[in-house]
Amino acid sequence: MGKPGVGPQINQHFCNPIIFMVTHRFDLTHKSALITGAAGLLGVEHAAALLECDATVILTDISWEALDGAKRYLSQCFPDGQVHTLVMDVSRLASVQATQAQLSQLGIGVDILVNNAAIDPKVMGDQGMVETSRLENFPRDQWDLQIAVGLTGAFHCSQVFGAEMAWRGQGGVILNIASDLSVLAPDQRLYCKEGLAADQQAVKPVTYSVIKAGLVGLTRYLATYWCDQGVRCNALSPGGVFNQQSEEFVKRLSGLIPLGRMATREEYRAAVQFLCSDASRYMTGQNIVLDGGRGVW
Repeated sequence: MGKPGVGPQINQHFCNPIIFMVTHRFDLTHKSALITGAAGLLGVEHAAALLECDATVILTDISWEALDGAKRYLSQCFPDGQVHTLVMDVSRLASVQATQAQLSQLGIGVDILVNNAAIDPKVMGDQGMVETSRLENFPRDQWDLQIAVGLTGAFHCSQVFGAEMAWRGQGGVILNIASDLSVLAPDQRLYCKEGLAADQQAVKPVTYSVIKAGLVGLTRYLATYWCDQGVRCNALSPGGVFNQQSEEFVKRLSGLIPLGRMATREEYRAAVQFLCSDASRYMTGQNIVLDGGRGVW
């Protein structure tokens, strides 16, 4: 045995440098992160994750009112955080370009782009009505709208802000927020309601799966496109997040998840921090699935 006290002294000697190294890899001081759909449930959490790492955060969404609410919430949680808000419609390239111009006038270059904007239609169902979520009845205008926001919007923002990162030549990060339904088919049994005929049962619409799978494809494309300029691109595919859904739905979905529950809204923060920081600097083109193990059953 060694001398008493030697072990603790050695541990203490090496502990602080290790903590410094780990913290440094996640440090986003002097980095600016733009988040689309930032006023939504997970958009706010992505912003909080990056503010925890001292990034300057630019919240973008289509509603001033929603953005103001998100900023007030984040300012209460992070009183020293740098938060900007800009209205931007990701489905319109001109709107994205105008946002870039506004940021340029403020002297802000985007180092991190989080493509989070999406339309997530809720599965409701209404007895006696034609169920428009079903593939046979799904409206073309909804197909166009949802893809314009969730997929074309990510393309627009990557085209504008990714090109800016590449042009500056200092690297950058693009994070596409996909879903576990990028790799799994929707289990439509989750939404079944007793007493409704099969052709009246609401379903998760086709657009959601197509968009999320498309984001993973876009991720792989972008990962190789600007790699010489140091621009990395990864996707994060969250599983279901608890947000006061019905008890029956929560029970059904939890039964499909090895960990036995849905995620809490803040549980994806660490993944966002990892993927947007130097902690993941040797990772690109990947789709990180955080689903509580659902995909392995």
